[in-house]
Amino acid sequence: MGPGEGRRTSYGSLEARGVSRREFLRTCAIAAAAVGLPGWTVGEIAEAAVAGGRPPVIWLHFQECTGCSETLLRASHPAVSDLILDLVSLDYHETLFAAAGKQAEEALHDAVRKNTGKYICVMEGAIPTRDNGIYCKVAGRTATDLAKEIGLKAGAIIAIGSCAAWGGIPSADPNPTGAMGVPQFLKSAENAPYLKGKAIVALPGCPPNPYNLLGTVLQYATYGTLPDLDSLGRPTFAYARTIHEDCPRRPHFDAGRFVERFGDEGHRHGYCLYKTGCKGPRTHAPCSLQQFGEVVGAWPVGIGHPCFGCTEQALAFRVPLHTTVEIDRPTPPDTYPPIHADHGGVSTAAVGVAGLTVGALIGAGAMAAKKLGASKGEGKGENDKEA
Repeated sequence: MGPGEGRRTSYGSLEARGVSRREFLRTCAIAAAAVGLPGWTVGEIAEAAVAGGRPPVIWLHFQECTGCSETLLRASHPAVSDLILDLVSLDYHETLFAAAGKQAEEALHDAVRKNTGKYICVMEGAIPTRDNGIYCKVAGRTATDLAKEIGLKAGAIIAIGSCAAWGGIPSADPNPTGAMGVPQFLKSAENAPYLKGKAIVALPGCPPNPYNLLGTVLQYATYGTLPDLDSLGRPTFAYARTIHEDCPRRPHFDAGRFVERFGDEGHRHGYCLYKTGCKGPRTHAPCSLQQFGEVVGAWPVGIGHPCFGCTEQALAFRVPLHTTVEIDRPTPPDTYPPIHADHGGVSTAAVGVAGLTVGALIGAGAMAAKKLGASKGEGKGENDKEA
């Protein structure tokens, strides 16, 4: 994708690629639901996309594996890659650019110059700070310089993936490059004055679900606002709850059914993985609700492995994989009323007495009905005779 390419009407370009209007609206609805917007906003999102009012996006890569970009490209129904490339004007992305070298650099600086204060800057990867940042360079410039120059001139900043959100695997001990997340770097004492209170959206995950990015960008493109964020800058629509709270294996946890070791009977029956080191009780992420590639079970717990805690700085790449952790915000297990009320047992004799009683009542009722009928007949005859 070259610089400035793709500034056509959003739905028209999607239609040219065989995406129906129904599919387009369906994806807008999915994104609206993901970001917590009500159903009536779907029309406004679609209208904003069709109107072509797409914010420019500059996507920077630092210390990372490009997995966040790759998972975005592999979403479907229709491809989120198609949708997001047409909802925004992607003016710079090293992985997706057809341009290279001088042409790519010119596109980057031209986009910054024309859209200062308006563009969305998406940063993927950690920022190494040790030894003047020499451990990550693009076009001869360090990641620290690029993050400050490009990030601080943006209208909105999104740190996508755990590496960008809090440091990820590059920051694991002993952290030889001094890697840190984008929010930590830009909010440091040195850079905070230039940030001027600008919010930084963190989308941790290794990789994060692409719909988290899509929902955030759609809201910004439609309303010019960002979703509600928690104290770590994460959108509450995706990171307010722990995986444990919505895990499909939660009933087994409540019932005390646990996998004791991999491959045992409990593992084969899909029991809770907490004892084998599942970090779900302390991991704030939507994985148990929004699974990858729209494939049911396409996440670690779904394939029988404990959650790794990749969204949490205190867990991922720090706590051993199969170490059991404390439960964050523990709640009591679900309880249900007994099927039978506790009234004691019913003996055979009691059943017999009850049967006799019911039989007597039925017999008495029949006799009463017979007498009532006879009485009515007698009365009728007397009346007729008098007449």
